[in-house]
Amino acid sequence: MHGKSSDSNEKTGVTRRTFLGTTLVTSAALLARGSDAIFGAESSASPNIATNPTWKLGGDLTVNRLGFGAMRITGEGIWGWPPDRGNALKVLKRAVELGVNLIDTADAYGPETSELLIAEALYPYPKSLVIATKGGLTRPAAGEWVPDGTPQHLKQAVDGSLKRLRLERIDLYQLHRIDPKVSMEESLGAIKEMKDAGKIQHVGLSNVEPEEIERARKIVPIVSVQNRYNIEDRKSENALAYCEKNGLGFLPWFPIGGTRGLKPENALNAAAKAHGVSVFQVALAWLLERSSVMLPIPGTSSVAHLEENVAAAKLKLAPEEWKAINALAKG
Repeated sequence: MHGKSSDSNEKTGVTRRTFLGTTLVTSAALLARGSDAIFGAESSASPNIATNPTWKLGGDLTVNRLGFGAMRITGEGIWGWPPDRGNALKVLKRAVELGVNLIDTADAYGPETSELLIAEALYPYPKSLVIATKGGLTRPAAGEWVPDGTPQHLKQAVDGSLKRLRLERIDLYQLHRIDPKVSMEESLGAIKEMKDAGKIQHVGLSNVEPEEIERARKIVPIVSVQNRYNIEDRKSENALAYCEKNGLGFLPWFPIGGTRGLKPENALNAAAKAHGVSVFQVALAWLLERSSVMLPIPGTSSVAHLEENVAAAKLKLAPEEWKAINALAKG
């Protein structure tokens, strides 16, 4: 999936403990069967019949639909190095062991820390591993996220990511956010130049509306969209519909969401109890069954939570469960 090695070497505040009031079991027996069992194709019980276990990004990069978001392997506040660097490396290695072959990151995570950890843990990369990164957001200080979509910055950002990830070509490069001070044509024009130069294989967008996706596709081919989307927050429903209609992958960030707006007894908890799993697994299973273009990228700094997330790829909800969870949307 990658070019040869180079010789150059929105912060959300809901924790798992807040979201999950009680300790729920992990599917350890299932995980012991390996990635083939986890990602095997089985009929979905949801009304959407999203049965495909894999997706082809850009028509040629085959990924298991449940990926891994590498934002949380950095320090607190997505700033600096993690308190336990060895643990962060274990999480990344375990993700690949479990069959995850889509890892999403960004130069702003750390900044730079997430990309460096990915290379440290996984280089030389497995042939099937697809690494997606993003550029266009800068981190002048902890807690600050400032768009910079200037062509000069984006070209430097691509080269920086290539160096940190030890790649000659990035599988999927995403514009992290449209800079309101720079025209999309300028920003994506620079990314197109880097693609034409062989430094990027495919281009994606993040935090965009359908009309912006349509406009972007007139500048450079777009294969994916990464927007915030989960059971409660579906403001990007129109963007998801656009992706479905046009064959683009949809990477929901913050895919698990929170429960602050849900009553203690709700369909999500009920399904978790019925299947003997966590609400996180149910939330991810709902997403996978919601649409065949959905590519959830849950992130964590815990190996145990990673294993729990990956096991969700095998969880199938009954039609009535799926519909009840679907009704939890705030609208």
